[in-house]
Amino acid sequence: MAKALIGYVGGPTVDQLRETARLRQRITDLEAEVLRLKLENDGLLKTLSERVDHVTAGDLLETAH
Repeated sequence: MAKALIGYVGGPTVDQLRETARLRQRITDLEAEVLRLKLENDGLLKTLSERVDHVTAGDLLETAH
Protein backbone atom coordinates (compact mmCIF):
# COMPACT_ATOMS: atom_id res chain seq x y z
CA MET A 1 0.00 0.00 0.00
CA ALA A 2 2.86 2.40 0.74
CA LYS A 3 4.12 1.98 -2.82
CA ALA A 4 0.73 2.94 -4.21
CA LEU A 5 0.63 6.03 -2.00
CA ILE A 6 3.83 7.41 -3.49
CA GLY A 7 2.90 6.51 -7.05
CA TYR A 8 5.47 3.75 -7.43
CA VAL A 9 3.39 0.78 -8.52
CA GLY A 10 5.02 -0.82 -11.54
CA GLY A 11 8.60 0.29 -11.26
CA PRO A 12 10.27 3.39 -12.64
CA THR A 13 8.96 4.81 -15.89
CA VAL A 14 11.12 5.45 -18.93
CA ASP A 15 10.99 9.16 -18.12
CA GLN A 16 12.12 8.52 -14.55
CA LEU A 17 15.01 6.36 -15.75
CA ARG A 18 16.01 9.01 -18.28
CA GLU A 19 15.84 11.74 -15.64
CA THR A 20 17.88 9.63 -13.21
CA ALA A 21 20.56 9.10 -15.87
CA ARG A 22 20.57 12.83 -16.66
CA LEU A 23 20.93 13.74 -12.99
CA ARG A 24 23.73 11.22 -12.47
CA GLN A 25 25.59 12.71 -15.43
CA ARG A 26 25.03 16.20 -14.03
CA ILE A 27 26.46 15.09 -10.68
CA THR A 28 29.51 13.64 -12.43
CA ASP A 29 29.98 16.89 -14.38
CA LEU A 30 29.66 19.00 -11.23
CA GLU A 31 32.12 16.82 -9.33
CA ALA A 32 34.63 17.25 -12.16
CA GLU A 33 34.06 21.02 -12.11
CA VAL A 34 34.60 21.14 -8.33
CA LEU A 35 37.87 19.23 -8.73
CA ARG A 36 39.00 21.55 -11.55
CA LEU A 37 38.19 24.64 -9.48
CA LYS A 38 39.95 23.20 -6.42
CA LEU A 39 43.10 22.55 -8.45
CA GLU A 40 42.92 26.04 -9.95
CA ASN A 41 42.40 27.57 -6.51
CA ASP A 42 45.33 25.63 -5.07
CA GLY A 43 47.53 26.92 -7.89
CA LEU A 44 46.41 30.50 -7.31
CA LEU A 45 47.05 30.22 -3.58
CA LYS A 46 50.52 28.84 -4.24
CA THR A 47 51.30 31.71 -6.66
CA LEU A 48 49.99 34.27 -4.19
CA SER A 49 52.01 32.73 -1.38
CA GLU A 50 55.18 32.83 -3.48
CA ARG A 51 54.63 36.48 -4.39
CA VAL A 52 53.82 37.55 -0.85
CA ASP A 53 57.07 35.96 0.33
CA HIS A 54 58.95 38.42 -1.91
CA VAL A 55 57.14 41.58 -0.78
CA THR A 56 59.15 43.93 1.41
CA ALA A 57 58.08 46.85 3.57
CA GLY A 58 59.54 49.15 0.93
CA ASP A 59 57.31 47.61 -1.71
CA LEU A 60 54.27 48.34 0.43
CA LEU A 61 55.33 51.94 0.97
CA GLU A 62 55.86 52.46 -2.78
CA THR A 63 52.34 51.31 -3.64
CA ALA A 64 50.78 53.51 -0.96
CA HIS A 65 51.84 56.68 -2.80
